Amino acid sequence: MHVMIFGCGYSGTAIAKAFSVGTGRISGTTRSADKAELLRSQGIEAFIFEGENISAALLDAMASVTHLVQSIAPREAGDPLINLAGGQLGKMMPALQWIGYLSTVGVYGDHKGEWVSEETVCVPVSGRSKERLEAEGAWLALGKDLGIPAAILRLSGIYGPGRNAFVNLERGTARRLIKKDQVFNRIRVEDIAASARYLSDRSLGGLYNVTDDLPGPPQDVIVEAARLMGVEPPPEQPFETAALTPLARSFYGENKRVSNAKLKAAGYSFSFPNYPVSLAQLWQSGRWRG
Repeated sequence: MHVMIFGCGYSGTAIAKAFSVGTGRISGTTRSADKAELLRSQGIEAFIFEGENISAALLDAMASVTHLVQSIAPREAGDPLINLAGGQLGKMMPALQWIGYLSTVGVYGDHKGEWVSEETVCVPVSGRSKERLEAEGAWLALGKDLGIPAAILRLSGIYGPGRNAFVNLERGTARRLIKKDQVFNRIRVEDIAASARYLSDRSLGGLYNVTDDLPGPPQDVIVEAARLMGVEPPPEQPFETAALTPLARSFYGENKRVSNAKLKAAGYSFSFPNYPVSLAQLWQSGRWRG
């Protein structure tokens, strides 16, 4: 097995770790030489890929790839890897057996706090979510053309070691924004990694929500983390008057509860099914700083 992860960042590195057991070769791409060295220090064969061209070394490595994970965000022109391959990805990766594409629950758009599943019609609000939905379709079509399973992993808010409410509280950047009836799902990075391995091991394709069991108000996560740390949570701030970047504010324009029932029905069991369990594990293990 040769696993290649395009865009081997926070989630990609966790996926590499999940695949490292029983895998012959793990490769990943990144945009900088410094990050490439970091990946190599973790046992990942690293290649520089900025989305503009495919180097001879990367092309040579692609020839033996059996499992592809694509984590790079699309652009207005579409998915950078599909665009560069120009319909030749099957020839570039003749040994390919499975595709995993990391997408976002943002493709569903706003559903006024109602539950959504993989059967729900997507009405993406933001430009970036519209681009994700188009990229999902392109990867599903490519899998069909190549006759191999392509799994679309729709991820909710990602957190884990080094990226969580404890870190934000310690840094003084945690905010307790209050918007009436607003809820979010979230997902622990280790469950992203384990679910990708699970789907690939079983050659499963299609759409899967990779998300926790407990959608809830974002301020509740801050309060729970503060309780575990034994510190006071930051004061409540009304969302309407809070100073936010346009990107941060846009996340609050979508309100939905995302179901993970399909992934569970496929047999996957979450290690961190909800944020109270997950935060407690992060705090007690001492791994919250990363």
